[in-house]
Amino acid sequence: MSESKEHAAMRTQVEQVLELMRPSIQSDGGDVELVDVSEDGHISVRFHGACVGCPSSGMTLKAGIERNLKTHVPGFKSVEAVDEHGKSISVST
Repeated sequence: MSESKEHAAMRTQVEQVLELMRPSIQSDGGDVELVDVSEDGHISVRFHGACVGCPSSGMTLKAGIERNLKTHVPGFKSVEAVDEHGKSISVST
């Protein structure tokens, strides 16, 4: 089943936002990977490197990634961090 034009456009916009943020995240020894963009605007990301287990990863997720997605991606609803198995993980804010 192919994705809708709107869903494809949202995925592209999310990828662009993450690419703009990536240098800042990488400068601290971490990285972020886009895992999924649902049809209804829910985004899953996975942290790598120094971001895994970092006490500031919640701030990166909420104040950085979420804020930028709200600003630049129409239809965005939420973002969550997931582990290597795709299960939601709790990050402290």
